[in-house]
Amino acid sequence: MIAQELLAALQGVAPQTSERPSADCPAFNCPLDSLIPVLRALRDNHGYDMLVDATGLDNGVESSPRFTVLYHLLSTATHSYARIAADCADDETPLAPSAVELWPAAEWHERECFDLLGIKYENHPDLRRILMWDEYPHHPLRKDFPLAGHEEDLWDQEISDETGTKVISAPMMGGPFVAKSSKFENEREPRAKDESWNEKNPKPEGQSRK
Repeated sequence: MIAQELLAALQGVAPQTSERPSADCPAFNCPLDSLIPVLRALRDNHGYDMLVDATGLDNGVESSPRFTVLYHLLSTATHSYARIAADCADDETPLAPSAVELWPAAEWHERECFDLLGIKYENHPDLRRILMWDEYPHHPLRKDFPLAGHEEDLWDQEISDETGTKVISAPMMGGPFVAKSSKFENEREPRAKDESWNEKNPKPEGQSRK
């Protein structure tokens, strides 16, 4: 009932809002250009005063729309959760509006999403990488990022010159990891296949990553 009541209220803000499959809390899809009005309505009119998380999804290289931004909200009065998702229009350079004006804590969440997925946020006050160094050319949570990573030059040229080393690819302990198809996000968690390799048990020659 809560989900249906929220859906009807949010459709008054953005008529194209629809219910999103979810195994836990009420979840909704809304158009990207209505994301901020929908989030504001949830905060101001329905008591979802706390931003728990802001993150994103890479739906796969073959998917279009490829990228989705998600906001997880909590009502501290009723202890109920809600999830809002919006698809980015551009698969090559995904862009979404920032929610920092509504929740200042979104600043770091959105920076992490920008860093690891490459989703840029309009009107973000300080959109910088938060985990990887500024010159790092990749986004590690994208589906086309190799599971073992890329070999790259170190972020500090002086250290690189002194040590003569690079950032090397990590061994595939426990992997590769695959996610089964499911409409529920919590059922799509990666599971390890029985193809582990590491320093003591190296990857067999000619074995491709699946």
